[in-house]
Amino acid sequence: MIIGAIEAGGTKFVAGLLKSDKAVNASGPIAPEVLKLASFPTTSPKETVSIVCQWFRAKLPSNGSLELLGLASFGPLAGRIGQAGWGRLGPTPKPGWSGFDLAGALEKELGVKAAVDTDVNAAALAEGLWGAGKGLSDYVYVTVGTGIGAGIVSGGKLVHGAGHPEAGHVPVPREQGDKYPGCCPFHADCLEGMASGPAVAGRWGSAPEKLPPDHPAWALEAKYLASGFLPFVHILASERIILGGGLGSLPWLMPMIKKSLSEKLASYTPRLDTSHAMDSFISSPGLGSKAGILGAAALALAYSL
Repeated sequence: MIIGAIEAGGTKFVAGLLKSDKAVNASGPIAPEVLKLASFPTTSPKETVSIVCQWFRAKLPSNGSLELLGLASFGPLAGRIGQAGWGRLGPTPKPGWSGFDLAGALEKELGVKAAVDTDVNAAALAEGLWGAGKGLSDYVYVTVGTGIGAGIVSGGKLVHGAGHPEAGHVPVPREQGDKYPGCCPFHADCLEGMASGPAVAGRWGSAPEKLPPDHPAWALEAKYLASGFLPFVHILASERIILGGGLGSLPWLMPMIKKSLSEKLASYTPRLDTSHAMDSFISSPGLGSKAGILGAAALALAYSL
């Protein structure tokens, strides 16, 4: 069975062809095999969809067709999962994309129904099936990069409610002495506005990848992320936070976050009161850079089983 998987980001789209025999074990579907991958810059909606669909048609075997299609999209996504209109982009700073029916456009071009969710929800699903969340019923996948988002699994299921979680837009207390106004065009100094890649660049006047590990930017970054993680501890009682994304994957940042989170918890949460407990509470993704594309495939498999 051939699965088309798309990780749709504000900077680039990653398209993949994967093979699955749809086999299921005690943990759910077995991870599909990645056959082909390609990435394309995110330009206008029409151009991007056209290029991605042309790639699928070119890479499919002459006698083959997509049997399933999974779409892990940047957000926000408008509406409620399972209802008409789900998969349409909500208000986004990406020019030309607000209101665009990405799932519908792909379905029309490729002739197959798309299973669609946010990129972080898809990655969370994949990490639970095959990665760092395997065996857990309550965990969060967080990505920190151009934006900040979280896919939340509670009681073994992705959290949606009236929409999907927007953890990057929760307010966070301003750290002492920080005068940076925040870069979120909607909320200014929410978590994303204070701790995303553009926020780091705007505050320090340099691209994050050019800042050395001992730069004061990272201690401040860790404090803001720790504040943003407090609801995962106190409200969701999560078993683990899986931290990914361009900034989230920096090896020197995670120990700083663990230290800051321990300080902000102030010994109120006994289960995280030891260094060993905190070490396992925040972890790297088990699927690495493939979490997004495997997440899109996981959506397709989950909707078809």
